[in-house]
Amino acid sequence: MHGYRSGIYSEGSKETMVTKPKRILVVRTDRLGDVILSTPVIKNLRLYFPEAYIAFMCRPYTLAVVEKNPYLDEVIVYDKHGKHKGFLGSIKFAFYLRNKQFDWAIILHPTNRAHIITFLAGIPFRVGWDKKYPILLNKRIPHYKQEGKKHEVEYTLDLLRSLNIPIKDKELFFPLPEVGREKVDDLLIEEGIKNNDKIILIHPSASCPSRRWPQDNFIRLIEIIKSSIDAAIIIVTVEQEKKFADKIIEKADVIDFRGKLDISELGVLIKRSTLLISNDSGPVHIAASLNTPVISIVGRNNPGLSPVRWQPLGKKSFYFHKDVGCKECLAHNCVRGFICLREITPEEVAKKAILIIG
Repeated sequence: MHGYRSGIYSEGSKETMVTKPKRILVVRTDRLGDVILSTPVIKNLRLYFPEAYIAFMCRPYTLAVVEKNPYLDEVIVYDKHGKHKGFLGSIKFAFYLRNKQFDWAIILHPTNRAHIITFLAGIPFRVGWDKKYPILLNKRIPHYKQEGKKHEVEYTLDLLRSLNIPIKDKELFFPLPEVGREKVDDLLIEEGIKNNDKIILIHPSASCPSRRWPQDNFIRLIEIIKSSIDAAIIIVTVEQEKKFADKIIEKADVIDFRGKLDISELGVLIKRSTLLISNDSGPVHIAASLNTPVISIVGRNNPGLSPVRWQPLGKKSFYFHKDVGCKECLAHNCVRGFICLREITPEEVAKKAILIIG
């Protein structure tokens, strides 16, 4: 067992005694990629506190990322749009957490709800960023993520560093279920794809228009790749974002897997694929965690949104990004027609893809 020193953290006029925790709650309630990039926190906590009970609080959409994590004892789903909707729903959830008697809450992404809920849950020690009701935290560290000076993985690990917890492993983790393998294998067999066939997976959707490369560029990219490489090209999106590939499906000769896979099954397919080409979104981090080659197409140039902070990690991970001289990136409110995305050409992406596949 590692020794953990008790200590006193001073916050203004308050002093909070911190002792070795028996029960730790890690909180991250934002998107898919964010949760994947937070998985090193889980492992480093487990390495330092091998006998602690460690739970992870997330949204329903990201459950698949952490529910089979071998370093967790429990995953707790907070459904703010469903059963925990509204003020009363959050209050009830907080009292549900209170019954679990956590000693620590480590809040990786600042939100008003996360800070309020962990406070009302009576968790004695709560650490996070000094943003969004930070007065509800016992220990808070300066929020400087918007400066984008390092990767999001490093920012999440900074919370552990602030507690003098050593960082021994920065590997991302994504679980691959057996049931998902069966479904993906069946879908590939239906399309006539054999075990040794090359698969190029294309994910042309994203949550924000500032992250979406034009569909015409994807169509041209597919044309170039098809003329150079013998590979099955599969388009994937979640059900809600199918429309961002409508034109691609209409114009290009590709396999349509849009809306057919959940997050776990998508991970299985990414692991099976030769290459993923994607907009800047969650699947690029799934690929990086599974050591599958990936090309990410990144637009935004705001420091906090740039590739310095959000690029896929790993030796097989690559990205394209163009600085087009914007003084300020307005993201989805862009007034220049997302020129940073349009400046990335299908030809240069295809050249890189062909080089990777060999």
